[in-house]
Amino acid sequence: MLRKLLDSLEPTFKHGPLKRFYPFFEAADTFLYTPGTKTQSGPHVRDGIDLKRTMISVVIALLPCTLFGMWNVGYQSMHAADPSLTPGAANFFEAFKIGLLAFLPIYVVTLAVGGTLEAIFAVVRKHEINEGFLVTSLLFPLILPPTIPLWQVGLGIAFGVVVGKEIFGGTGMNILNPALTARLFLYIAYPAQISGDVVWIGTAGGKWADGFSGATPLADFYNTGVTHVPYMDAFLGFIPGCIGETSVVACLLGAAYLIFAKVGSWRIMLSCLLGLIATGLLFNALSPSPEHYLAVTPWWHLAVGGFAFGAVFMATDPVSAAQTNTGRWIYGFLIGALTAVVRVLNPAYPEGIMLAIIFMNVFAPTIDYYVTKANIKRREARLGVQ
Repeated sequence: MLRKLLDSLEPTFKHGPLKRFYPFFEAADTFLYTPGTKTQSGPHVRDGIDLKRTMISVVIALLPCTLFGMWNVGYQSMHAADPSLTPGAANFFEAFKIGLLAFLPIYVVTLAVGGTLEAIFAVVRKHEINEGFLVTSLLFPLILPPTIPLWQVGLGIAFGVVVGKEIFGGTGMNILNPALTARLFLYIAYPAQISGDVVWIGTAGGKWADGFSGATPLADFYNTGVTHVPYMDAFLGFIPGCIGETSVVACLLGAAYLIFAKVGSWRIMLSCLLGLIATGLLFNALSPSPEHYLAVTPWWHLAVGGFAFGAVFMATDPVSAAQTNTGRWIYGFLIGALTAVVRVLNPAYPEGIMLAIIFMNVFAPTIDYYVTKANIKRREARLGVQ
């Protein structure tokens, strides 16, 4: 019945008086059903997966981080009111409800503002509404603190969609990750609300207040050389932070699904980790004392901050990342290395994965260019071509 209804409405939107709004109809149709059309001309890659399936796979991979993030926001709120409360003793449903009520407004504003802008650009350019925003709309709330003002959420996603993607031509044409572009804008424009040094957390009952704050483990490392957070708490994600970034375990579950679905590049994920480990060990060797911030081990770098989330979901963006396999190794390694450099050598911002990914997004085409050029030279030498 639904299929027949959509088929009966299609002529009205495609050729009739509502043809200006055909992108809205087409977006709903392809969201519900696999498109029944195929490419007729021009070079294209033949594959069994389309853009919708790719984006849905990323959304599925993000579910562990999303669900755990909502619970952790609630737990941190309850822990702020009762510092003796442990994760195991917290009421699961109460914590999840508090976190859900904090997450939903951010997500709804992101969808409303960003989705509207995507639709406007689709109507003006007379093309379909792409499914790429499904991922951006979920990624962006997960890399924000739960207490960020909603008007800043709307302003940030507007900047990310328009400046980070649409001015380059839309989905598939952007050189920067739109979600990270939005967060970078907020960090530069409103550092007090999205500071990497102090993350605001709430009070029990869902009432959010600026009267309680907690320094992140990364800030503790830089200021004192040590952190009071147990390693397993940091690894599992029982620490304050942005909504979806705290749990390495949740990120690893998402990474496993992306690799299994052949949507995310395991080369980029692994090389990010290798770059972080190599640079972290180098700093360890240069550390004057075990308490110095240079002595922070690579394993702590992995467990705290947003490194795992960034390496799995942001660095692997198939549009803004390197495209060649060799280029992916170089691209990922430099992201991991730059993350450690920014974290250790920048006292104003102990986190570094966001800046590292944005920086390498810019250089990804250059990396691919020289990798391709080197391959051509090797083939010419092998074939004896001058």
